[in-house]
Amino acid sequence: MATASTVDRVSKLSGLRADDFPEEGLLERMPHVRGKLTPNEPLGDHTWFRVGGPAEVLFKPVDEEDLAYFLAHCPIDIPVTVIGLASNLLVRDGGVPGVVIRLGPQFSYIKVEGAMITAGAGALDLNVARAAQASGVAGLEFLCGIPGTIGGGLRMNAGAYGREFKDIVEEVHVLDRSGQRRTLYHDQIGFAYRHTGVPEDNIFIAAVLQGEEGKPDAIQDKMREIQKSRAATQPIREKTGGSTFANPEDDPQKRKSWQLIEAAGCRGLKIGHA
Repeated sequence: MATASTVDRVSKLSGLRADDFPEEGLLERMPHVRGKLTPNEPLGDHTWFRVGGPAEVLFKPVDEEDLAYFLAHCPIDIPVTVIGLASNLLVRDGGVPGVVIRLGPQFSYIKVEGAMITAGAGALDLNVARAAQASGVAGLEFLCGIPGTIGGGLRMNAGAYGREFKDIVEEVHVLDRSGQRRTLYHDQIGFAYRHTGVPEDNIFIAAVLQGEEGKPDAIQDKMREIQKSRAATQPIREKTGGSTFANPEDDPQKRKSWQLIEAAGCRGLKIGHA
C-alpha cells in the first residue's frame, strides 16, 4: 500500500493526485501468484545508479506462466512498469505508482542451436556474447559492450560498435497486458534508432538472435577489442550508463551528441553529484 508520503511525492512529480490511488490497498488487489509481491520496495536497491524512490508494489514472477497469470488477472487500471538490469535507468525520488515487474533467473536462459541463439529477456547481453563466442557464433560480439539485458536492448534497439539489435533479431516473444503470448517477427517489431514500435504494455520475454558461423578465437579477439575500446572511452568503473544521450538525427553537420556537448562547453559539467 502506498504511504501518504509516497503518494505526495508521486503527485508532485507525475501530476497524479492522492485520490487517483484506490482507497483499497494495492497489494490486496493483486492476483494470487507464485512469485514475490513486495510493497513499497526501494528501487534504488535495484538500479545501477542506486537512486530512486519506491515501487508501490514490486513483483518478481517465478516464470513466464506466473507472469502471464498476473497480467491476465491484474486490474487494468493499475499501471505496470517493467525494469531490467536498470543500467541506464533513472528512477524519480517520488517512486513509481502501480506495479513494477523485475524479471528473475527463469528469464535469463540462453540456448544455442547452430548459429541461432534464443535468449530470455533477463539474460545479460555480456553473457549472450560469451555463449555465442564459446559456440563459434559470430556477429553478436557488440553485445559485450552493452551493460544491460536482452529485454532492455530489444525495447530501445540498443547498439554499439557498428551494430544494433535490429541487425541480429529474427523474432521476439512478448506477453501483452492481458497475458497473451505473441510472437513478432523482424518486420513487425518496427526497429528505429534507439526505439521499437512494439506497444509499451507488451513485455519482452525472449528473443531469437541470428549470428553466423565463426571461429571462437577470432570472436574472442573482437570482443577484447570492444572491451578495450569501451574501457578507454567510458568511465566504466563509475556509476555510468555508457552512452547517455542519443545522437540527434536532424543536425545539419551530422555531429554526435558528445560533439555537441563538447562544443557547448559542457564536458565535465556537474549538478550535485551527477
